Amino acid sequence: MSKEIWDIFNENGVLTGKTAVRGRSFLKPGEYHLVVHIWVVSPDGKFLIQRRSERKKLMPGEWAATGGAAISGESSFTAARRELFEELGINSNEDTLKQIFHLKRRNSFLDAWLIVANPEINSLKLQESEVAEAKWVDADELKKMIKLGRFHNYGKEYFQKLFESTDILEGAVL
Repeated sequence: MSKEIWDIFNENGVLTGKTAVRGRSFLKPGEYHLVVHIWVVSPDGKFLIQRRSERKKLMPGEWAATGGAAISGESSFTAARRELFEELGINSNEDTLKQIFHLKRRNSFLDAWLIVANPEINSLKLQESEVAEAKWVDADELKKMIKLGRFHNYGKEYFQKLFESTDILEGAVL
């Protein structure tokens, strides 16, 4: 397996010119890498969620958002587009994939993206090494899964921003 190289950013989100190798480098305080999450939301407001492969080191078997780390040289958009296609087989472009929020975390900047789409579950091309299964859930079911620990808890601020973003979109786009 080839090594994954990340660009390192400073606390202001500016590239430092340094890189880190996933799993082999430790980010120092004040160093960050870029992570993207992509939310597929159907026109009727359902969320497409995925269960991570049991073979994953981080969060094996957990229900979670689609996403991953940007590799060196990738923009947030490019990373989101790649991850969405690699993990679920869904194509996107600048017109369909929209950034909905940005968070500074302990050692990463997290950009959340949204695409309105309605693929059939059996038409998805799941990346076996990353994704065990996918399913549609409505907002109430997702909130219940989070509360019961059946969906990865990305934190209160994360979910507040996600649901605010999708509530706004529901009136305008969905």
